[in-house]
Amino acid sequence: MRNARLRLTRRQFNQAGATVILGSMAGGLRLSALESGPAVGAEFTTDFSAASTAYNRMLFGQFLEHFQRQVYGGVFAPGSPLADGKGFRTDVIEALRELKVPVVRWPGGCFASAYHWRNGVGDPRQPSLDKAWGVEDPNTFGTDEFVAWCRLIGAEPYICTNAGTGTAEEMSDWVEYCNLKDQGQFARMRKANGSAEPLNVRYWSIGNENYLGGEIGAKTVEEWGPLVRESAKMMRAVDSNLKILAAATVNGNWTPPMLKDAGKYLNYISIHGYWDALWQHGTTPADYLHCMVRCEKPEQEIQQAIELLKQSGFGDKIKIAFDEWNLRGWHHPGFPGGGANELEKISERDESDRNETYTMADAVFSASFLNGCLRNAEHVHMACMAPVVNVRGPLFVHPKGIVKRTTFHVLKMYSDLLEANVVPGRVVCESLRVDQDSVPAVDALATCSDDRKKVAIAFVNRHPAMPARWKLNFGGGREMRNAKVTILSGDAPEAFNDIAHPNRVVPETHELAFEDENLRLGPHSIAILQGAI
Repeated sequence: MRNARLRLTRRQFNQAGATVILGSMAGGLRLSALESGPAVGAEFTTDFSAASTAYNRMLFGQFLEHFQRQVYGGVFAPGSPLADGKGFRTDVIEALRELKVPVVRWPGGCFASAYHWRNGVGDPRQPSLDKAWGVEDPNTFGTDEFVAWCRLIGAEPYICTNAGTGTAEEMSDWVEYCNLKDQGQFARMRKANGSAEPLNVRYWSIGNENYLGGEIGAKTVEEWGPLVRESAKMMRAVDSNLKILAAATVNGNWTPPMLKDAGKYLNYISIHGYWDALWQHGTTPADYLHCMVRCEKPEQEIQQAIELLKQSGFGDKIKIAFDEWNLRGWHHPGFPGGGANELEKISERDESDRNETYTMADAVFSASFLNGCLRNAEHVHMACMAPVVNVRGPLFVHPKGIVKRTTFHVLKMYSDLLEANVVPGRVVCESLRVDQDSVPAVDALATCSDDRKKVAIAFVNRHPAMPARWKLNFGGGREMRNAKVTILSGDAPEAFNDIAHPNRVVPETHELAFEDENLRLGPHSIAILQGAI
């Protein structure tokens, strides 16, 4: 992050209607005290003495699937001058350590629904047909490699099992391979493969999106509950300390019967969301404004999931994992499969890797998504952005290096700068209208340290052109001291980072000294204000 110092007196900060505008331009920082002009009016009220909720850092998780260049040519590239002796890209490891990624879900995704884990362990390994994506997988990156890579980046490994073409026994055998020390043929297999100690994988999902007709091995409502129940029972028979998730939806009749059958064996339900659907048709992503009107939808789905769990009697026991999420759906014509006669469709999937797609729209949406999870931190304990590299990921990996996309910087800001507890807050603001839809033009979230001496507030301005004029009310006459603000913005809503311009959009940090609790932040921006109360 760039750093600059800004010292302002009360008179300079808010004199005769003048306010500081904080934002970024292509050539650097724009800082000026300007007379009041058109701005989005917003007020944020919070009380840092109110009851707070500690959030789970698993909300900043990631996801890795065997699709296009996520694994091969992404995190794993044997022979690359940028890879270590085991084939792991060291620049990717360093960047993900920056993000402090807490958990990574693997191997899919749709890939998981036809993946047989034994093909990816031991030596020699034979390539196999990936029936989901219609390509051949070399199987050189399997369970041992995934867990080793997770340990290198400091993340917990989270395995999604094959509930499509697989069986409950195959899932439990996988748990045995990973977690038992000496007992069982698969624990001995792991030891023979070079891992004398258990891999200690705590998080396991039963299935991916088995409720979708296009998923390999899709299941009916009547089939799903018994399969989840028996799979969870068998997996817990091997290791009783697992954290088990199961694929769920927030509407329709899929989830309640599953909870009735298997809820007592589960720790989480797994829900997914993409809000700019580009799956089979169309390679033109939604523009900035049409992305903005979708910013509130993830939180609406979270609230539906909470209500569903309460109605099923599991509101206090089962948590929510939003373990596949992104603004943009992956472009994958030819799914499922692809086949030898559809190579053109498979090559079209590279459209998902265009860096110009990932603009301030993606950054603002991602901040809004995280705010929604954090506001519901009592119930949402995990979220995994999908994927972590390439395709729609926050990190673009190419043969000569990496590009940190706009979403990378949002994730790093939230991971680094927020305090550990969410404090309730209220936003009053104008609406941003798009066609017949509307969305609040701004969003905000307050956090505090355990001792309540340090605070951090995340601000989001969704408006493409107008700054937001914030009036801040911290309750009890409190004032913020030792304040600094970190801002992510761009010279336009369509600003993005790429190989030629890797730092067009980067966070900038400024120290502030002010008494009046008013702040004016630039358009299409995310800011985190830190200080002491």
